[in-house]
Amino acid sequence: MSIFPTKILLATDGSKEAELASLTAVDIANATNSELQVIAVGPYIRKYDDPAFITPTHIPPTDQELLDEQVERIKATRGNIAQAHLRMRGAAEEIVKVGEEIGAGLIVIGSRGLGRMRRALMGSISDAVVRHAHCPVLVVRKEERDEVGPAEVGPTSSLFGKY
Repeated sequence: MSIFPTKILLATDGSKEAELASLTAVDIANATNSELQVIAVGPYIRKYDDPAFITPTHIPPTDQELLDEQVERIKATRGNIAQAHLRMRGAAEEIVKVGEEIGAGLIVIGSRGLGRMRRALMGSISDAVVRHAHCPVLVVRKEERDEVGPAEVGPTSSLFGKY
């Protein structure tokens, strides 16, 4: 029995945070020889819902086309995807459900870092996945550079950032 996951489910929405999560998931899958599967929950990328984005010469891509584009990006980063899943609505519920269906040993998801107040009012997909998933969840956040470096650790900061 291995302590490493045999299946990793990567949740993506096309955001920059999801791209960072995909790089992380690919690295983990390659390092542990784990199967990588991807899920996107539509409506996929919100900017395509904006009427200003839709013009007579530009028809927004379908959710499947956007998922296919993400799969190609992941493959370009040495990712070997076993299966891609497209679900509609209820992102957190669908991510958890697919994770259970495939027997995922790890779910990897990006975090947009909404901030404490907005997250408290709205909740977040990553928070809901962490609360309801049957397996470990890795929430990948973009690195935020503080002006305080490791040599300048003060009373309101630490090596892990300000607290």
